[in-house]
Amino acid sequence: MFTLEQIKSAHGKVRSGADFPAYIQEIKKLGVTNYESFVSDGHIDYYGEDDFKTTSPAKYDEMEIADDPDIEQFKSDIKAHQEGRTDFPVFCKDCANSGVEKWTVNINEMTCTYYDKTGNVILTEEIPG
Repeated sequence: MFTLEQIKSAHGKVRSGADFPAYIQEIKKLGVTNYESFVSDGHIDYYGEDDFKTTSPAKYDEMEIADDPDIEQFKSDIKAHQEGRTDFPVFCKDCANSGVEKWTVNINEMTCTYYDKTGNVILTEEIPG
């Protein structure tokens, strides 16, 4: 199975949202099938075959997640991030301000889905292959 060090090495190559598809391909080769990224503190739960799970530690101090999602603002923020105009810390802050509690990546389906605090889907996107 994969290790957090292998994932960290792959993630170290990501400078902006524009690098995300290559990152997904790299961790897929490691055996990651899906993961959940939590905006509040940046920890991530990674999953693999046979119920394998490993969790990364928090990446930053706890952030407050807005109670009411602002979907239009989030769409604008994610577009800026995907175009490389914001880095990951800014994107996470934008997510919190827009009411995004977490996102999940399904590597087999090549989708990324963003959720609010009540578990409602805010946005699902296909990850370019």
